[in-house]
Amino acid sequence: MINIFKQKTPVNIILLLVFGVLVKFPIFRHPFVPVSEPGDGKLFIKILEWLKLYVGSTPLIYPLLAFALLFVQAITLTRFINNRRFLNSSTYLPGMAYMLITSLFPEWNYFSSSLLINTILLFILSGLFGIYNQQNAKAIIFNVGLALGISSFLSPSSLAFVVWVFLALAVMRPFRLNEWLICILGITTPYYLLGIYLFVSGHWDWNDMLPDISFSIPVLKQSAWVSGSTFLIVVPFLIGGYFTQKNLARMLIQVRKGWSLLLLYLLAAMIVPFINTNFNFENWILAAIPFAAFHASAYLYSKIKLIPHLLFWITLGFILVYQYYGPGW
Repeated sequence: MINIFKQKTPVNIILLLVFGVLVKFPIFRHPFVPVSEPGDGKLFIKILEWLKLYVGSTPLIYPLLAFALLFVQAITLTRFINNRRFLNSSTYLPGMAYMLITSLFPEWNYFSSSLLINTILLFILSGLFGIYNQQNAKAIIFNVGLALGISSFLSPSSLAFVVWVFLALAVMRPFRLNEWLICILGITTPYYLLGIYLFVSGHWDWNDMLPDISFSIPVLKQSAWVSGSTFLIVVPFLIGGYFTQKNLARMLIQVRKGWSLLLLYLLAAMIVPFINTNFNFENWILAAIPFAAFHASAYLYSKIKLIPHLLFWITLGFILVYQYYGPGW
């Protein structure tokens, strides 16, 4: 499988789709119907109400939507890494790694606010990478802020990525106060529009304007399965980080900064579960995109051909055992 996805051919899009269906098949056998969590935003609650109204009697629609989002994200991540030359060759390994990683936890395959936010974060990542050496990047920066502001209506905890966006601006461009203010304007624009709507409709209330944010330590159920999934995420990430560092000298400055963006992305994603904490792993999927990029590096660069194949087959075997014999699926 590693050798197949190393090649950049249009057929691999179909193969990635088939691979994704096979590795995530249990979500279709036992459809999960999402319910709103305390940390969900008003927009996502409205989306769930709309889906319940129109497709409530068809629970299969939820895993279909979740799988469609995961597949689109895998393809988008693959194209981003290939087009921006993060790796020394164009492959479908990032998409394969993403589909594999997101199969390690059942909650990462549920239709959720975090899954929707992942799509928005890919757009933001592409925008932030594109502002390097741009003479006039104000429109892109505003759009990045706007996208982040919209994502906060899906889940207020996504505002943790404000830290990532401003660190990314510091990494990718010289400090310009007007650009930072434009970014803040983009983030606050959805709240400004909401305020206008509430005022005009006669329902003005500060509680409806301000995002509901609280901080606490997440309490998650521990098990050997969770430990195994975590191990299979961390080990390839460390291997990929080693190979990425080893190849940095051969990369363009822009690409080096891009890898820094992914590390900052991962840092921000690890903060999110501490905001509006819930008792499952749904929010942790926000870390899957940077993890997949480093996993792709581990699969591609290893000169000992046995290592990437062992990583892949051990991970796939663990997923299948977890799905059909473990307690989580």
